[in-house]
Amino acid sequence: MRGGRGGSDRGGRGGSRGGFGGRGGSRGGARGGSRGGARGGSRGGARGGARGGARGGMRGGAKVMVERHRHEGVFIAKGGKDDALVTKNMDPGFSVYGEKRITVEANGEKTEYRVWNPFRSKLAAAIVGGVEDVFIKPGSKLLYLGAANGTTVSHCSDIVGPEGEVYAVEFSHRSGRDLVNVAKRRTNIIPIVEDARYPLKYRILVPMVDVIFADVAQPDQARIVGHNAQYFLKPGGHFVISIKASCIDSTAPAESVFAAEINKLKTMDMKPKEYVTLEPYERDHAVVIGVYRDDAAKKS
Repeated sequence: MRGGRGGSDRGGRGGSRGGFGGRGGSRGGARGGSRGGARGGSRGGARGGARGGARGGMRGGAKVMVERHRHEGVFIAKGGKDDALVTKNMDPGFSVYGEKRITVEANGEKTEYRVWNPFRSKLAAAIVGGVEDVFIKPGSKLLYLGAANGTTVSHCSDIVGPEGEVYAVEFSHRSGRDLVNVAKRRTNIIPIVEDARYPLKYRILVPMVDVIFADVAQPDQARIVGHNAQYFLKPGGHFVISIKASCIDSTAPAESVFAAEINKLKTMDMKPKEYVTLEPYERDHAVVIGVYRDDAAKKS
């Protein structure tokens, strides 16, 4: 199985490489991923944006260049010594959670980007860590389980663009209110305030999707994802799961927990292809990426 490859334009050198051959994700890999991706950006801006709202980000007055990342819909802003992971703002002129915005002018047209902080988003941390593919791209239909108040959801909204859709499920009514407010300005977000353990409650709202992203931090997370996949994920579609080891078993080593969750996924027609640990951005977290019912998709 392939681990995330690196390169500065790939969000990280090496990442936490390795699939399921035992190497898994190494701490050194995660740090290596941060060198080439957005840790520089996080110091100068993304991290500042996380702690201090709109402070930080790319330095004012600096000549900023934006380059395409190898992941579709994701970009890298380069200015001075600081690089930052960014997404093209679908709602120009407005921040969602106080993140830094960068405007770049080319050929007389201005384009606004939003800094995507890997210290505040597990999906961003996985990209910086060097994952091969997250399968969330322009035009995708995404089911997002554990949407919280919409921080990462808003960047997924940027990525899938006006032709895509993000079905964002959040159980907490307090976070759900914030999510609904985000969706008011972003018409490609469909907020669903429901319990992801019971997908039948929102089956009428969600069509078949291309990708499921899950960050529900529950002991039965694998079962929750598998249950939703049965109803909503296309054969040959992909899943991206953020696993917090302590939420599943706080007494076992994180690597053992990750391996056990991967084995559970295999019993539900879900074939893990790659995983990456999220250090230094998140401790004892990993993101697992794979394909659902791959054999059925090939037969059809």
